[in-house]
Amino acid sequence: MSAPAITTPSSGGLIAIRVGIAVIGVTGFALSYAALRQMAVATNTPGPLTYAFPILIDGFIAIGTGALLLMRTAPWRARLYVWSLVGVATLTSVWANALHAIRLNQQIRHEGIHLDDVTVGALSAIAPLALAGAVHFYLLTRHHQAQHEPSARQAEEPLAELPMPQAGGTDVAESPPAVADIPTPTPAAKPKGRRPSASVDQLVAIGRTVPRGPDGLIQRTKFEATVRGAGHPVAKDRVVKAMKIIHAETGITADDPA
Repeated sequence: MSAPAITTPSSGGLIAIRVGIAVIGVTGFALSYAALRQMAVATNTPGPLTYAFPILIDGFIAIGTGALLLMRTAPWRARLYVWSLVGVATLTSVWANALHAIRLNQQIRHEGIHLDDVTVGALSAIAPLALAGAVHFYLLTRHHQAQHEPSARQAEEPLAELPMPQAGGTDVAESPPAVADIPTPTPAAKPKGRRPSASVDQLVAIGRTVPRGPDGLIQRTKFEATVRGAGHPVAKDRVVKAMKIIHAETGITADDPA
């Protein structure tokens, strides 16, 4: 039984999405930066500090958006605190961008299309909102890729091929050890806690007692139940290896023991 296919975005698609997100984020930051810097000048902020004022507001929005995604499993009080700070910073940036656009709209004489103050203020709010959204989208793509890449790698890893018989009926694999040659566990005092995992040889001996299906294959669920009944914890990799050895004894091959 083969593992289900996992659909993941191609590397080229992810790169294209991230480039688009970066362009939107940089554009939103640049537009908001210009407006906020002029607002800093209007508030009599000292010359060099007017360049840092937009970073203080929009940079806080970007960092806060990333913190919200990282804290998605944190207690609700902690998330509420971060949401409050990000909300205040976002509202401040939107308000400052809108006020800047409205004041300029009232002072400049328009020879072409003239928009009312409400429309100008609403359109100017797009820049800071686009910046926050771009940061959020970028982090979501990173989180999605981190979740699906390990599963995709596991699905693409082929199972080890079973030994194939050569021409003339001679088997490539060495004959498995006889049942009498398998070392029998020495009785010991009652163990404390969980017993250690059985070796592959012990699992082969246990597997020979498991009833087979109509196709001559051993069902892994029955095999694992028998191993647990013998008092051993189930180690999946050893169980699969033991099943391959048992199937090879009878010349049966299987891509993936069920």
